[in-house]
Amino acid sequence: MAGLNKLIESDVFRAYATYATIVLLKMMLMSLVTAYYRLTRKVFANREDAAVHSKGGDVKKFLRTDEDVERVRRCHLNDLENIVPFIGVGLVYSLTNPDLFTALLHFRIFAGARILHSFAYLIPLPQPGRGLSWLIGYGVTISMAYSILSTTLYL
Repeated sequence: MAGLNKLIESDVFRAYATYATIVLLKMMLMSLVTAYYRLTRKVFANREDAAVHSKGGDVKKFLRTDEDVERVRRCHLNDLENIVPFIGVGLVYSLTNPDLFTALLHFRIFAGARILHSFAYLIPLPQPGRGLSWLIGYGVTISMAYSILSTTLYL
């Protein structure tokens, strides 16, 4: 139990917890943005949702795709594909007792890159903005994974 308390009181772990929470909240926000786009454009993926909004009318006209809704969904899916690995790798990385400055650099760059990626996706900003922001965030996760393997490799 003392080891767990020491971990929780660690500045690196507190930094990880802070930035992990920020990117998880950002990812959760994408669900609300998707719902907003679906409701304002009256575009639904499920028959029961379309039925509620058709008010006895033609359900099929509400069961369609919309480019704006799909764009938000792709942005959210990209978050799932990148934030979830960051959460796992970042946790293990924080357990390896890295230098606080280096850990903060990893966490802050990742969070900034993911936020920029969402803006680049939703506005949309011209490429290569979105691609570069994705690559930077992905590179941060790879960098942490490399650090874990290079310092704690067990064979």
